[in-house]
Amino acid sequence: MEYKVNCGIWGAMFGVPVIVADNFLKLATGEQIKVLLYLLRCSGKNCTSEEISANTGVAVQVAEDAVLFWQQANVITPQGTISAANTTPLIMQPQPVEVPEAKTALAQVQTQPTPSKLPDHKINLSGGEIAEIMKNSQDIRDLFKIAESIVGTLKNSQMNSIIWMYDHLGLKKEVIIILLTYCASIKKTNTAYVEKIAFTWSENDINTMEAAQDEIQKRNTTRDYILSIMEKFEMNRRPTAKQAEFIEQWKNAGFKLELIHYAYEKTIEQINKLSFDYINKILLSWRDSGFMTVQDVKNAESDFRKNKKGTSSKKPENDTDMEEYESIINQFLY
Repeated sequence: MEYKVNCGIWGAMFGVPVIVADNFLKLATGEQIKVLLYLLRCSGKNCTSEEISANTGVAVQVAEDAVLFWQQANVITPQGTISAANTTPLIMQPQPVEVPEAKTALAQVQTQPTPSKLPDHKINLSGGEIAEIMKNSQDIRDLFKIAESIVGTLKNSQMNSIIWMYDHLGLKKEVIIILLTYCASIKKTNTAYVEKIAFTWSENDINTMEAAQDEIQKRNTTRDYILSIMEKFEMNRRPTAKQAEFIEQWKNAGFKLELIHYAYEKTIEQINKLSFDYINKILLSWRDSGFMTVQDVKNAESDFRKNKKGTSSKKPENDTDMEEYESIINQFLY
């Protein structure tokens, strides 16, 4: 179903930053979106936390956390106003800052110098060491506050992770926020999972908001593709590593979900079980024959039956249909 906005019934209007619509609709919470919309509506004047709360129905503390979230994501300025240029809202870039003090504080509590290439594990800091870093770094304090609004009360291990991502991997604040928000959106906020992605991003130089959003978009696309395959294959559990490899190959090869599902149906009819290897052989055979849609395959099947009918001797209808069907499948498999 398609939708069209009826702009004619509206009065005054205000813009929404493109990056919000493109990148944060799935990641930001409802409260964060409501706060941002109110701030956009009030663009040009300062708003208090109480005003935001009264006009959005969001608790004062939640409103303050939401404002901090959008500040750290570089969508609004520290004063709470929205930047804009011409008719397209833009993102206010922060002013250059000095090297974060957290690095100096952390260096003071380390007994060994930090290597230039760090292993994929964090340094386990004590509560006192974390408190000292927080005391000397506004960035870390902000990150902790935003992280709590995203994942809840932070454990010592999670604080260690955030410091490690920021101080050792060198990920920017907004990138860490996007990462945590993404992990929360898929309900995978355990430290091991978050750190694995963070280390990969650091290795691949994914350290801007745009690069992080592109990476999340790719992950979401892959995840949606896998979920669609699971639904069509009637799978009750996540694919194994080998099955995931097949799915990735099909995605990269551009096989449509309908065609994959048709190959699945053929597989069940032939061997009465789910076999990714069997499905893959069918798909590759169809591709080699130039069939990239279900209709292509059905047309080929129809042509084969017509040709076969003219040359086959008379047999019982059921036997003839089964023989023709098996011939078609074998033709595509081998």
